[in-house]
Amino acid sequence: MTSTQDTSDLDDETLLPALRAGDERAFATMVEATAGRLLAVARRFMRSDDEAHDVLQDAYLQAFRKIGGFEGHSKLTTWLHRIVVNAALMKLRSKARVRETSIEDLLPHFRDDGHHLELPGAWTETGADLAERAELAQTVRQAIDTLPDSYRNVILLRDIEGLSTEEAANVLEVSPNAVKTRLHRARVALRTVLDPHMRSAEKN
Repeated sequence: MTSTQDTSDLDDETLLPALRAGDERAFATMVEATAGRLLAVARRFMRSDDEAHDVLQDAYLQAFRKIGGFEGHSKLTTWLHRIVVNAALMKLRSKARVRETSIEDLLPHFRDDGHHLELPGAWTETGADLAERAELAQTVRQAIDTLPDSYRNVILLRDIEGLSTEEAANVLEVSPNAVKTRLHRARVALRTVLDPHMRSAEKN
């Protein structure tokens, strides 16, 4: 279920009344226009393509049921995006999960005087630069996937999906301070995971 149609083509003013009236053609139009983009969102959270498709189907079913309560304060695509993110997180919570591994070994360690035991290496590129480079996008994604879910999800919500701290806190059902703490630790851990690759890349 994919589409290359630009979601900016959606005319909320025309489409919403038809959706609220239960018009199946309007719903099909919405799915065709948004499926590709929303599937990509689901794939960022789920670790298999089958699970991503399941999330997308669940999200559209929820959207179909809840469209009557959508007041149009945001764009339809923004509303759908949030439903997909919530559906993905709900699926992750419902899966049988083993105890999360610690990321302490990926965080910096300090001497008694407060100085680093080992100084982090300097990169000529930022994490954002890496994410934008197609040839390194898969490496960054794989590195993110090595993080425990509580850290992985917060970095996906804040740095990839662009949610604010408050929005991420609402989605994750934690405090804004917990989001800030997890995000900082996740970024540091991610840098540690990526460091060997960056050092290798800069030598080439």
